[in-house]
Amino acid sequence: MKKSLTFIMLLFAVLMVSGCETWRGAKQDASDGAQWSKDKVNDGAKYIEKKTE
Repeated sequence: MKKSLTFIMLLFAVLMVSGCETWRGAKQDASDGAQWSKDKVNDGAKYIEKKTE
């Protein structure tokens, strides 16, 4: 009984820690992706502006 309770508590702690890190990483990736998209759109607009001058 004690071993199984210890195992469950340890498993719960590992899941909580990994879940928090995964969520933080997902938020960071989404933020980086938005900035990357803005940079690509701006690069494309500059390219077209140069070609149409």
